Amino acid sequence: QTRSKTNVLEGDSMDQDVESPVAIHQPKLPKQARDDLPRHISRDRTKRKIQRYVRKDGKCNVHHGNVRETYRYLTDIFTTLVDLKWRFNLLIFVMVYTVTWLFFGMIWWLIAYIRGDMDHIEDPSWTPCVTNLNGFVSAFLFSIETETTIGYGYRVITDKCPEGIILLLIQSVLGSIVNAFMVGCMFVKISQPKKRAETLVFSTHAVISMRDGKLCLMFRVGDLRNSHIVEASIRAKLIKSKQTSEGEFIPLNQTDINVGYYTGDDRLFLVSPLIISHEINQQSPFWEISKAQLPKEELEIVVILEGMVEATGMTCQARSSYITSEILWGYRFTPVLTLEDGFYEVDYNSFHETYETSTPSLSAKELAELASRAELPLSWSVSSKLNQHAELETEEEEKNLEEQTERNGDVANLENESKV
Repeated sequence: QTRSKTNVLEGDSMDQDVESPVAIHQPKLPKQARDDLPRHISRDRTKRKIQRYVRKDGKCNVHHGNVRETYRYLTDIFTTLVDLKWRFNLLIFVMVYTVTWLFFGMIWWLIAYIRGDMDHIEDPSWTPCVTNLNGFVSAFLFSIETETTIGYGYRVITDKCPEGIILLLIQSVLGSIVNAFMVGCMFVKISQPKKRAETLVFSTHAVISMRDGKLCLMFRVGDLRNSHIVEASIRAKLIKSKQTSEGEFIPLNQTDINVGYYTGDDRLFLVSPLIISHEINQQSPFWEISKAQLPKEELEIVVILEGMVEATGMTCQARSSYITSEILWGYRFTPVLTLEDGFYEVDYNSFHETYETSTPSLSAKELAELASRAELPLSWSVSSKLNQHAELETEEEEKNLEEQTERNGDVANLENESKV
């Protein structure tokens, strides 16, 4: 009995060991070894997360590494300063002025020290280079007055100091250049239209549904400001890795998505929210993608809205993206424009809302093949096509049964006549 109990306990413990989840840590393999693994094994064991190429706020999720030719940034120092963050820009702004004031203040003090003005401060018969300059602090203050053209009148350069006159000319010219460069940099940074793009909104989801009898991919754009975007245009890109027939792997290949380039629908009059539509036809990259296949695809749709700001005339660009989990199959956008007493009102509370609609789950290619087989227009729904196809089959079956019954009846009559 004791042995049987121990066996039972051992069996229970073994069952518990088998059923209990055990975290098995796989050894880290090099990249080449991971690439050589079978695809079905790697997909089952590792759930790859789709990494965005462009984030929802429009910022590109790309970092430049191992840039050795950093001197190229200094050749375009103006753009480099404009692209810096505000804290670094303000720090450079203060440091440039402070360094120039200190540098020329040191030179003014050296001129006074070399000429011996420091030894004849209280000598009324001595003509200094700069009156009332008695140390480095006063030289620093005179440098600030000279470069900023304040001119309090207490410290004045005399005509008995030619080196001081030359230094005054140099500091005035360099001070004007520094002022033009730094003030221009700050003005361009302040007037950048990046913040204008914050009021250009995109729908959080893209939808796929039927429109005018054709399968279409749609998303919505809108402008929250009363000042409009002039010459607004929209374009879209499909970001998806591909492999050529020669075996070359192209990561993050960019393919154009037609949103009305040939018909002019890509040029927008963005006064109220608009729904941008892409017809899924033979030239579309979504031609062979069905509802069941869409979640398995690793793709990203990048949408770009460009235009000029009406107030400043500067070009503005707003971006967003949609991954496969943000593309809703069989949905449409809720209308947001209503007619009020004398004006149209836009309800932005419903800007991102969608509602479900009857949409075939087949791809556009399968719909076209089905329509060509049935010789029906594409504007008919798939359900009606299938129903009519079933009705045709039932009618054919009924005709066949009637013919068989007639034949059977004729054979029976012939048998009876022969018997008679």
